[in-house]
Amino acid sequence: MKPTLFILAAGMGSRYGGLKQLDGLGPNGETIMDYSVYDALRAGFGKIVFVIRKDFEQEFRDKIISKYEGHVPVEVTFQSIDALPEGFVPDPERTKPWGTGQAVLMGKDVIKEPFAVINADDYYGPESFRLLAYALKDLEGKKNEYCMVGFRIGNTLSENGGVSRGLCSVDDEGFLTDVTECHGIEKKGDQIVHQLDGKEEDFPAEAYVSMNLWGFTPDYFDYSEKAFVEFLKEHSSELKSEFYIPTVVNDLIKSGTVKLKVITTPSKWFGVTYAADRPATVEMFGRLTKEGVYPTPLFENKEVV
Repeated sequence: MKPTLFILAAGMGSRYGGLKQLDGLGPNGETIMDYSVYDALRAGFGKIVFVIRKDFEQEFRDKIISKYEGHVPVEVTFQSIDALPEGFVPDPERTKPWGTGQAVLMGKDVIKEPFAVINADDYYGPESFRLLAYALKDLEGKKNEYCMVGFRIGNTLSENGGVSRGLCSVDDEGFLTDVTECHGIEKKGDQIVHQLDGKEEDFPAEAYVSMNLWGFTPDYFDYSEKAFVEFLKEHSSELKSEFYIPTVVNDLIKSGTVKLKVITTPSKWFGVTYAADRPATVEMFGRLTKEGVYPTPLFENKEVV
């Protein structure tokens, strides 16, 4: 059975200033998601699942999903503020859903095979998908064994401001022992720094970080659902608290419930964290197309693989 690609596309991109998931950045108006889907299909993924907001469903189907018809099965799920476990009701003043952890839970009813989780607005590179597809195929029929793709921090920075990344601690066998969310990471001169408690601190230059490129088996949904209930017991009355994938992962690792292998990739991330990132991203996709890494339009031919 081929693994599934689960794309988190419900965010608005507040720092970017628009619905960046639908922004055409490739030579023929391709989105970052289009490149991820293309790379995933070539790597051996067999189904695409999107989690989006209901209010832009039609635009999303018209601009995005229509491209993939005839190439791969696609399903859509929806993240909303009130998509909560039984017994919980959101504060009526809350304006945003509950974060990436909740978004993943929206796939529980449609994903029954090993699956990858990715951000819609991050470019991960063909090699990252090949590595992850290989690892996920090996996890079929297994439980409590997960994986993720780790990027060198230097390959994930924006030229236009600080970024948030999950700093990965890894044991001698390559298994994750902790992922810590770090903010305001940027390069200054020869050093990489981040913001910690209002101060600028050095960030390890050789570190591997999480870019939300995870590999799970379906048992993850049950663990995550239980963790979400516990989260809501403490935080459901808070207007801005969010439930994140790394929170679940850390708890499962530290309790000894699961093991998570960190697969390192040589790929360089790029994306549009800030509006000022857009020209460089457009230039990069143009270069990759000229080099023959990608055709344009991406899905002009029925056979991608």
